[in-house]
Amino acid sequence: MFFSKKALFIMRCWYAWLPGTNPSPLLNTNWRRLSPGIKPTCVNGPVLCAIYAPACGINPTSPFSANLQQYIADGLVTSLAQPQMPAGSKFYLYMKAS
Repeated sequence: MFFSKKALFIMRCWYAWLPGTNPSPLLNTNWRRLSPGIKPTCVNGPVLCAIYAPACGINPTSPFSANLQQYIADGLVTSLAQPQMPAGSKFYLYMKAS
């Protein structure tokens, strides 16, 4: 059976970090989808800001991919948008100043 690249495309949306009583960054209910057309204006800083994740429901799909989990860990340690490598990569995680 033949599948086009379009058939394999997974829709992604931006989600803002809005921690609840359990502030785990890996808990999908701590992230809330941004309205269509709204993109984060944050980039770097010590606080989580936004992730670009598949599915586009109110909350992102759980569990997060291994890559997204790594981007979150790297962002918390470096305070930089992720991934940083290779140079020029599309960011899937943004951080903010406060």
